[in-house]
Amino acid sequence: MHQSARSYEELVERLVEWAETRPDIRAAVIVGSRGRVDHPADEWADLDVILVTTDKERYLSTTDWIGNIGNPLLTFLEPTAWGGEMERRVLFEGMLDVDFSVVPQESAHKLIRAGISQQTARQIADTFGRGMRVLIDKDGMLERLRALVSSIEAPPPGQPTQDEFLEAVNDFLYHAVFTAKHLRRGELGVAGTCCNCYMQRLLLRMIEWHARAKHGWNYDTWFRGRFLEEWADPYALEGLREAFARYDKQDVGRALLATMGLFRWTATEIASKLGYQYPTDVDEHVSEWVRDCLLTMETSNPR
Repeated sequence: MHQSARSYEELVERLVEWAETRPDIRAAVIVGSRGRVDHPADEWADLDVILVTTDKERYLSTTDWIGNIGNPLLTFLEPTAWGGEMERRVLFEGMLDVDFSVVPQESAHKLIRAGISQQTARQIADTFGRGMRVLIDKDGMLERLRALVSSIEAPPPGQPTQDEFLEAVNDFLYHAVFTAKHLRRGELGVAGTCCNCYMQRLLLRMIEWHARAKHGWNYDTWFRGRFLEEWADPYALEGLREAFARYDKQDVGRALLATMGLFRWTATEIASKLGYQYPTDVDEHVSEWVRDCLLTMETSNPR
């Protein structure tokens, strides 16, 4: 066992010992890479813990309880990626990263009792379906949840409609113009952030659709680009090498054009496979304008 794994196990042991003495903590479960068999945790993985409690605010608004688990260097709050709750992220000594998702007991019971919609089933499958390691289950709710998860046939992410596809394309092309305008204005931070962040998220969605259109709509593209190198098209992976920019005017312009080219290839492949219309005329018009805009920038502002 790697040293980091032993260190995380020590944190888990202290967590269990402490939580057993807290009547307000009803359950604790590990999810994510340290709870799954497929693509299990490596030495760089964090620890994702869901705490089910009758006193949600205590664990979100105070930090004194963290010292019962380990020696924290820092902590902060952020929304969870999977269901509208909040999580407390903690960096413990040794650079051990633990995410505590704090879930009210009432919400957990409601989830188990209520009928499961397709959207909820997808969220449950993404969170628990890849594996879970129960630490504490004082009321037996996690065993009921485990049974629920095993009974769910979560629908694969749906094929986009023609309208959803066009919405994504139009969003991307709009922000290509947005990026070029801010670059010409001299707002390098805004332009670079839009190219490297917002437009890349739209490109990732298209790469996911492309992979599923190619391999079938139940093809596993994981979540937020996880294991992208395993499931994405090799051409898309190669194109991504040129799709990110340094903090430099010319380089943001170069990356913008590379990102637009990769997005166009991916989107037109999808349109062909699904029999959808791709707005070729709009793309050509926008692309010509962006290229002219960047060319003018280079001639008027040489290095």
